[in-house]
Amino acid sequence: MAAGCWSRRLGRVSEPVKRVLLAKPRGYCAGVDRAVETVKEALALYGAPIYVRKEIVHNRHVVETLRAQGAIFVEENEEVPEGSTVIFSAHGVAPVVYEEARQRNLRAIDATCPLVTKVHNEAKRFAAEGYDIVLIGHEGHEEVIGTMGEAPASIQLVDGPDGVDNVQVKDPSRVVWLSQTTLSVDETMQTVEKLRTKLPLLMSPPSDDICYATQNRQLAVKELAPECDVMIVVGSTNSSNSVRLVEVAVDAGADAGYLVDFAHEIQEEWLAGATTVGLSSGASVPDELVMDVLKFLADRGFGQVTEFTTAEERLTFSLPQELKRDMKAAGRI
Repeated sequence: MAAGCWSRRLGRVSEPVKRVLLAKPRGYCAGVDRAVETVKEALALYGAPIYVRKEIVHNRHVVETLRAQGAIFVEENEEVPEGSTVIFSAHGVAPVVYEEARQRNLRAIDATCPLVTKVHNEAKRFAAEGYDIVLIGHEGHEEVIGTMGEAPASIQLVDGPDGVDNVQVKDPSRVVWLSQTTLSVDETMQTVEKLRTKLPLLMSPPSDDICYATQNRQLAVKELAPECDVMIVVGSTNSSNSVRLVEVAVDAGADAGYLVDFAHEIQEEWLAGATTVGLSSGASVPDELVMDVLKFLADRGFGQVTEFTTAEERLTFSLPQELKRDMKAAGRI
C-alpha cells in the first residue's frame, strides 16, 4: 500500500512509510584507507609504540582505535623520542617538518594522500616559475599549512569569496589558483569566479585539486537532499569534507542536516515528523559507524533502506615506499 493512502480494509489512512536514503559513495576514500593501513602495518612491523604527528585522519573513532593498538598521537616532532618512528598524517606537512624529523634521527613515514602531494608539487612548480599562487582553503587546516609551507613567499590564502578583495599580486598575468582538496566544489568555484573578476588572466591548476572522493560524496548528497526531511552525515567536526557534506545537503534542499560521530549522538527531536532520512559519511569514516546509525534509525521505524549510487570508486593507493621497503626486507610482502 502506498504511504498515506486510504485503506478500505482498515477504514483509515495508513501510516507513512519511514525510509532511509543511503548515499553511495560514502566513507573511506583511497587516501584515508592508505593512511590508516600505514599505521596498522607500521605497528605490526616495528611494534608499539608508533608515533603519529597530528591525527592520521580526522575521525575520532579511527584515532581512538589506533591509539588502543599502540599509536601515540603528537602535535610536533619534538614530542617524539629521538630515533623513533613517526608517521605524517594524510593531510600532508611542510618541508620544515621533514627537516625536523631528520635532525631528530626519526624514521619518518609519509602517509600524505597522493592527491594532496599533487597540490604540493603544483605549488612548488608554479612558485619556481615565478607565479603568485592563490590557495583557496580554510585557515589553520593542516592541509593548508602543509601546502603553504612548500612556497610561503609565493602563496596567499583565500578562505572563501569574501577573502578575494584582499588579494594582492605582483603580476596579474602570472597568477594561478590552487585549492585544498576537501572543499565544497560549489563554494570553491564561487571563489574562483570572484577571483577571475579581479584577475581576468587567472590560471587554473592543470587538473582539479578537489579530490574525486570529496566531489563524489558531495554529488551523492546533493542528489539525495531534495527528498530528505533530515540529512545525517557521520563524521567528526574537524573533518572538513564531512562538515561540507552537511552544508551541501542543506543548500541542495534537505530540511535539516546534522553531523554526528556516533549513532547515540542523534537526538530524537531531529526525527520528529520525518519520513525520509538521508544518510552519508565523510571520507575518513569507517562504514561500521554508518551501519550503527542504520540500526539506530531502524529501531525508530526507519526500516526501509534504499542505497542511492551516483558513482563507483575503484581507485587505490599503494603504501608509502619507505614502509614497503622495510616490509619487503622483513618478508611481509
